Amino acid sequence: MVRVWLRDDQFERIAALLPGKVSDPGRTAADNRLFVEAVLWIARTGSPWRDLPPSFGLWNSVYQRFARWSRSGVWHRVFAQLALDADFEEVRASPAWPFMPRSSVSMASRATTPASGA
Repeated sequence: MVRVWLRDDQFERIAALLPGKVSDPGRTAADNRLFVEAVLWIARTGSPWRDLPPSFGLWNSVYQRFARWSRSGVWHRVFAQLALDADFEEVRASPAWPFMPRSSVSMASRATTPASGA
């Protein structure tokens, strides 16, 4: 079982901001909530993408989707909405949010660069 970070009311507030709705062009998202929870897990723990628990899905698929949403500005809209909630006061307090967990550049290179000596 996946431990969730967002309450139902918080997710409902951001759901309309997320790509992959039936009315959106392209593929319909299988489970936006699980995906958002996966990204929040990475942000909370500071873990590398490869350590994402399997209950969230394949780490590389989650990372690729995260990167697409980052490039299209989805996270800025999501965290602007979540920053209104007291449970996300760290969003208001930190200029690093929306976090791009650690940094999207270093995360991208860690995901694609083999370890030394490999």
